[in-house]
Amino acid sequence: MILQFNFKPFTAMRDHTPDFKLHELTDDNKALIRQTVQQLLEKLAEDGKLSCDSLLEFWVEVPGVKRPRGTFRGGFLMPDSFIYLTDYFRSDAQCQLALEPLQTGGNGETGLEKAWNDLLDELYYQVEIFTSPLVSSKGVTLELWAGNRQRPEGEWIYAVDRKVELG
Repeated sequence: MILQFNFKPFTAMRDHTPDFKLHELTDDNKALIRQTVQQLLEKLAEDGKLSCDSLLEFWVEVPGVKRPRGTFRGGFLMPDSFIYLTDYFRSDAQCQLALEPLQTGGNGETGLEKAWNDLLDELYYQVEIFTSPLVSSKGVTLELWAGNRQRPEGEWIYAVDRKVELG
């Protein structure tokens, strides 16, 4: 049996990537986010609630941009984004009451510094994507949660949260 395919040539592929320009967060905003995230994660670890499915979730409120918060099937709030904490920190029984990095450091960084820097770089980048339509991040409200859900989209079993306004 011989299979024959008739392919039609196509003209060009279209790029559906949104046209946006990232605006780097200011040093003050990065410091505020860093301090807030560190407080949340240290509380999570101190309470012994850091597990393999622990998340850092956030929601970005952009002034003047109206958009409803989404929900997953079942009515659970859908955050703008989330980060699995165990991509950066260990969650086994040996790490009770303290954050321990998943990997060792490099380039003069300790393992803990590297874990914090990597996690925060990812978070800063995601926040910059959500604030890209703006010239400045002034007035943007960032809500952050750290904890454990039944599933990534389920109800919180344990959560600590904080809301900050970027300047």
